[in-house]
Amino acid sequence: MSQHPTAAAEAEKTAPPSASRYLDLIASKLAATEERLAQLTASDVPIIRDASEYIFSGGGKRVRPAMLLLCARLLGRNGEAEITYAAVVEMIHNATLIHDDIIDRATMRRGRATVSKVWDNSRTVLLGDWLYTRSMQMALSHDNLEVIRRLCDSIVRMTEGELMALDRLGSIDLGVHEYFEIIDRKTSRLFAAACSIPALIAPTDPKSDEALYDYGHNLGICFQLVDDLLDFTGSEADLGKPVHSDLRGGKLTLPLILALPRIDGRRRTAVEMILEDGAFARAQPEEILEIVETEGTLEEVREMASSYADRACAALEIFPPSETVDALEFAPESVLHRRS
Repeated sequence: MSQHPTAAAEAEKTAPPSASRYLDLIASKLAATEERLAQLTASDVPIIRDASEYIFSGGGKRVRPAMLLLCARLLGRNGEAEITYAAVVEMIHNATLIHDDIIDRATMRRGRATVSKVWDNSRTVLLGDWLYTRSMQMALSHDNLEVIRRLCDSIVRMTEGELMALDRLGSIDLGVHEYFEIIDRKTSRLFAAACSIPALIAPTDPKSDEALYDYGHNLGICFQLVDDLLDFTGSEADLGKPVHSDLRGGKLTLPLILALPRIDGRRRTAVEMILEDGAFARAQPEEILEIVETEGTLEEVREMASSYADRACAALEIFPPSETVDALEFAPESVLHRRS
């Protein structure tokens, strides 16, 4: 039996919103961004052409371009510049990923072989360099120095974060403060840049710039904390890569950083062995999962992620209510509940 129209309308009103509802607001801009990506990565050099097609057809979520385009819509920007910048941000993000995969010796991302697995490390390093340089070359096409400065700052900070993380690889004494210093650089700065760049497009809006940078920064921290949780609680099918890959790669993330001061020597030794071996040879994943579950640090990190989501939404309070504000408020909630 079909539902009464009034009841159906009420059910639709009370149903939780879906991401597609909000992405529909920028659907045409996202499609244009995909076209711009194809233009930006076109090359008469076969490996660049083939590898770029492989990278950008790999099912990325396009979170950062979507946030940039939603923030542009919020500020009434409706031109070509935001499309170019959205593509540029996605190119920078993917350049970072392919360099990360080389450093981590990763063989799988998004459910298929990494670029460095398909091609070799030397070619992949150069491809990442090409993506960085090409992205900045195209960003210059709109002749906005402040946007270039914002993008350059995010790239510099991401590189600093990678170097900091690499320097502490395998270290069991990584502290909470240092951990947040690393993820601030590695993850949140590009989110902050993506969200605030529309405020740097004429007519510039310093107040909105500050608010959207704060929004993106907190959203980025939330995103990384959830990423840490998924490495413990996700599935390979959802993540598109092996679980526990951070610990196996010698990286301590927040759930374990919080747990380590609370556990006995036997369990601490198990963590040390995994960091030392770079594999689950002398200790098993179940032992590590038991530590973070018993000590309650998974829930603590969830609460922290939720707090950063709240801070992101609070940054939007300067803007009048609108469908776009609703979309931006939904984004942190979506991040909190993501499975990949």
